[in-house]
Amino acid sequence: MNALSPTPRDDLAGFVGDIARLQAVVESWAPAQQGAVQALRLAVEALHAEAFRRLIRALREDEAALAALKGALGDEVIYAVLRRLGVVKASLTERVQAALDEIRPMLAGHGGDVELVAVRPPAIEVRFLGACDHCPASALTFEAGVSKAVQDACPEITEVIQAKGSGGGGGEGLSFVSPFAAAAVGHWRPACALDEIPENGLHALTLDGERIILSRRGEAVTCFQNACAHLGLAFDGGTVAAGILTCPHHGFDYDLASGECLTAPEVQLLAHGVRVIGGRVEVRLAR
Repeated sequence: MNALSPTPRDDLAGFVGDIARLQAVVESWAPAQQGAVQALRLAVEALHAEAFRRLIRALREDEAALAALKGALGDEVIYAVLRRLGVVKASLTERVQAALDEIRPMLAGHGGDVELVAVRPPAIEVRFLGACDHCPASALTFEAGVSKAVQDACPEITEVIQAKGSGGGGGEGLSFVSPFAAAAVGHWRPACALDEIPENGLHALTLDGERIILSRRGEAVTCFQNACAHLGLAFDGGTVAAGILTCPHHGFDYDLASGECLTAPEVQLLAHGVRVIGGRVEVRLAR
């Protein structure tokens, strides 16, 4: 690879390696030169991001093109570029993994680790490894750290289920709600009774000046801002079928388990924390 003729690549690792080597060269330059390169990079990325957004908006009007676009996101290079540019938002699983990465150094300091076993909104399942798996004196500290980290990053996740580790004893996994949530007096607000939310339907209300929607499937409840991520219009009059909410204005579909948009991959609903205590639903607003 040289400055004028990059080495031909067809894999993500190769492209990333080339960029990292060039970045190392730039970091040896004077601050003024580094600033100029950074400004150029940001300007080019802003142009590319806007071009991709316009392309996606044009393609999603055609069902066949939209399907092809969703399929293309399975390509690691396409996905990495669109994520880098902020055109495609991180999936729920990616956000959970990022939250776990934040507390891994603390766990490693105690000889332990944590792995994500499953994501089933509004719950996730994790397994503690190493010292964390069989250290009862510190287990609560680790669990509280994991739960808080995940809920801060993903307010739609309200429960963490601890799976048995490879060194654990018998018995079923322990299901718990974050002890940080129980201590967050003043942040949780009473919203409604659980039976006020129709099964596989929506219940819209205003809480502390914020318009929100609550959805329920059995005992699982999710809460989102009552605003389509497309143009911010309310979902009043929208339809729900098989856990999918369709906006009445432009037909955008959203997964009510996660808030992810099924119509346009670059948008998703703003999620709020929600919990059920004694048949009453409480909400913690994300903003």
